Amino acid sequence: MERDQLLGMIKEEQAKNGSVSDGAMAHIAQTLHLPIGNVYGVTTFYSFLSTRPLGRHVIHICKSVPCFLQNGAMMAAAIEKELGISPGETTSDGRFSFELTNCIGACDQAPAMLVDDEVYGDLTPEKIGEILKSFE
Repeated sequence: MERDQLLGMIKEEQAKNGSVSDGAMAHIAQTLHLPIGNVYGVTTFYSFLSTRPLGRHVIHICKSVPCFLQNGAMMAAAIEKELGISPGETTSDGRFSFELTNCIGACDQAPAMLVDDEVYGDLTPEKIGEILKSFE
């Protein structure tokens, strides 16, 4: 196998198990004949990959300048209030994880968030509450 398969294997593990465990990284490193540090470095570099288990639905809030200028911090606070968790945490029922990321590619809809693979833009605190309730 070749090194260019590394990211694909990591993404496949994330999709299959919701995170990339130490054991999975070791297996990938062994399979590709790479140092485990290389696998760990790639896994932790990308904000959409996780080395810890995440909730069934993962919320990514953009913390980039366009979203920040459009009250992105207020949207993060609304999620914290709605779910009772801070960025980097998962609800006790395992339903939601809340993550901050540098960009979700929706600057034209700022402030925006990504829930799983769906972009929600032009957010307000009220709209966030409605969106999150739709995942119950």
